[in-house]
Amino acid sequence: MLGMILSASSVGAQAPAPDRPVPVTLRPAIDRPSTVFEGWGTALAWFAHVTGGWPEAERTRLADLFYGPGGLGWTIARYNIGGGNAADTKPYMKVGRAVPGFWRQPAGVTGKDWWRPEDPAMWDWNQDANQRWWLDAIRVRVKQPIFEAFSNSPPWFMTVSGRVSGSEKGIDDNLRPGMEGAFATYLVRATRELQQRHHIAFRTLSPVNEPNTDYWFAANTQEGAHWSPRRQAMMIDATAAALKAQGLATVVGAPDETASHLFVEDWAAYPPATRAAIGQLNVHSYGSVHQTAVRDIARSSGIRLWMSENDTPLSRDPEDFTGMATPLAFAEHVVGDIKRLEPAAWVFWQAVEDLSTRDGQKGSNWGIVKADLQGAADRPHAIHVTGKYWAMAQFSRFIRPGDRLVPVDDMDTVAALSPDGRRLVLVHVNPGLSPRPLTVAVPGRWQRRAFLTDAGHHAEAVDSTVAPPRSIVTLVLTR
Repeated sequence: MLGMILSASSVGAQAPAPDRPVPVTLRPAIDRPSTVFEGWGTALAWFAHVTGGWPEAERTRLADLFYGPGGLGWTIARYNIGGGNAADTKPYMKVGRAVPGFWRQPAGVTGKDWWRPEDPAMWDWNQDANQRWWLDAIRVRVKQPIFEAFSNSPPWFMTVSGRVSGSEKGIDDNLRPGMEGAFATYLVRATRELQQRHHIAFRTLSPVNEPNTDYWFAANTQEGAHWSPRRQAMMIDATAAALKAQGLATVVGAPDETASHLFVEDWAAYPPATRAAIGQLNVHSYGSVHQTAVRDIARSSGIRLWMSENDTPLSRDPEDFTGMATPLAFAEHVVGDIKRLEPAAWVFWQAVEDLSTRDGQKGSNWGIVKADLQGAADRPHAIHVTGKYWAMAQFSRFIRPGDRLVPVDDMDTVAALSPDGRRLVLVHVNPGLSPRPLTVAVPGRWQRRAFLTDAGHHAEAVDSTVAPPRSIVTLVLTR
């Protein structure tokens, strides 16, 4: 029963009374709406590189779960332009993470200086068909999708180490000196070609990812590259120049830093011209220190801000499709990001993660859907919708593109107001053991509906505005 505490000594005895309700009054400042919210979404790396090649029924089901009208209602997707290791490199990356590049190495050439972007024979547009399937699937499901292209690493022949997983030490820049222009040409040409072939528009192109960190080393199992703030600035400048030279409307997104305190460090080192070349500020929220500083940078510079990557599996919580521990932690994280960053979008890392290891050990709760990513493409794949999916639904189904974020005085609640001011959405997370009767203090007469996710409900409509223990409640007020 919700709200019950049962100890070993009480087994067989009369159950204790539920914890006393703790009433909460929510005071959204509807007279002070802030950021215009653009939507929710996911990066397509790496799950799309696998699932896009699955049987039609399975990949269609996944696309519907995330982007279909009966799913999460996502409108944003981040496409990963792969770097790609040399053909003779022994495979060492984990499932799905070896995203191929669009280059073609002519037979007989050696070394790293053979690539000529002006030569059509050195491009291979048949690569990455599985991830590209998702571009088409999203385009037909979403009326006005927002696409962003992003890179984790330059192609192997542009790197110092010769590997797309990073430098030998992990703290050294892995792009060869002087290769900024060549790498920018590679990214921009790939962006242009993907737009034309899939009839979409990439609004932004992000050339670096989690750049100012120490874990992109050559023996890693995924693509990544270290970029000092000085080299970041050079790459941002080169990408902006290449986009302009190609006549694309796409603008630079940067720096896609791991955490806000590193974002602030990067931004402080950028010259004014580099700052001016950025069309969208991207930050990940794997660290929340200095999030309001990032918010203020976006405000003062007048540049749109996205929370462009996060996932929040609770530590020491093994893989669990139905439990509430990780979904609650995830929902609290979303609330914190929205309150502190006030971003125009909130984008998940990768929506589908691999099931537990095949030796029987319990895996983690990364992802909002768990699936057998290691199975043969033409065989059936187990697909499991987790509690985190329903936690996300409490946000993404109700806070919609065009809504404006609204300050609210409760630390467990976020709010958004529709453009016409006639629909107010509040999402409240109750991680505790006491029920919370919710009252919304807003002037005027509003009709109220409530939707609940807890151990027994999956984003379901309910009659009560009480947030049960360990639950997520969305209140929709209309007038």
